[in-house]
Amino acid sequence: MTMGFNESQSAFAAALLDPGLPLPQGITTARGVTDPLRFAVYRNNVYVGLTTALGQRFPVTKRLVGSEFFAGMARTYAADHKPATPLIIHYGDDFPDFIAAFPPAASLAYLPDVARIEVAWTRAYHAADRLPLDVAKIAAVPPERIAEMSLVPHPSAGLVRSDFPAGTIWSAHQGEAVAPVTEWRAEAVLVVRPAMHVEIRFLPPGDAAFAACLLEGTTLGTAAQKAFAAAPDFDFGSALIGLVGLGAFSAFEAFEGKLP
Repeated sequence: MTMGFNESQSAFAAALLDPGLPLPQGITTARGVTDPLRFAVYRNNVYVGLTTALGQRFPVTKRLVGSEFFAGMARTYAADHKPATPLIIHYGDDFPDFIAAFPPAASLAYLPDVARIEVAWTRAYHAADRLPLDVAKIAAVPPERIAEMSLVPHPSAGLVRSDFPAGTIWSAHQGEAVAPVTEWRAEAVLVVRPAMHVEIRFLPPGDAAFAACLLEGTTLGTAAQKAFAAAPDFDFGSALIGLVGLGAFSAFEAFEGKLP
C-alpha cells in the first residue's frame, strides 16, 4: 500500500531521529534501490547537525560538562526534540528543561540555569530592534497615575532567576581563563539588547521581583508590592529608573490606554 505525501513525510521525519525505525517505504536511491546504510549515514548527518547547533548555542554549558558528555546529552535531546521551525537559531529553546530532567546531569544543579541564560542571550541577540523607553518620559507621568501604569518589555529583554550563581558562572566562562566562583548564592540576571550588544546585568532580590512582575505585564503598583514583600529595603524609584535605564522596556501604557 502506497503512503500519501503527508504520511511519507511524517514517516521520513520520524525515521531520521529514531534508529530503531526501518527505512521508510518509498525511499530509494536514484537507481530505485533501497539502501538502509546510506539512509543511516544521512540520519547520522542530521544528528551531527542538530548537536552541532546545540553546541554553538550553549557554549558555556558544553564547556562545563565537556565535549563528550555534551555530545551524548545533545544526541539524547535531539532524539525526541525535532526543530519546531526551519530557523535553527531557535533550536534548543527547551534544552534547559531537558537538562533539568536529565539524570546524568543531576549533580550539576546549576547547569539548567546557565543554559537558560544562554537561551536568553541568543533570543536577545536575534530580537527585533526597538528604541528603549526614555527615562524622561517616565518622569513626565503624573505621580497619581504611576501605580496603574504598566511597561511594555523590550523585545530582547529576558530575566533568569536562579538559586545558584548561574550568572557568575556564565560570566566566568567568557574568556580562556576561568575565574573561580567565590560566593555561592542565588542570582537574578537581566539579559537585554537595547542597542548593538547583548548586556548581562545582575539584579538585587527586590529589583528582580519587581522586574519579573513588570516583564509579565503587571502594573507598577502591584509589582512594587511584590518587590517589597521580597525585600523590605526595596527602593521603588531607583529600581524603576534603573530598569528603564538598562533598556528593559520600550513603552508604557495604562488600563485606559496609552499615557501621553
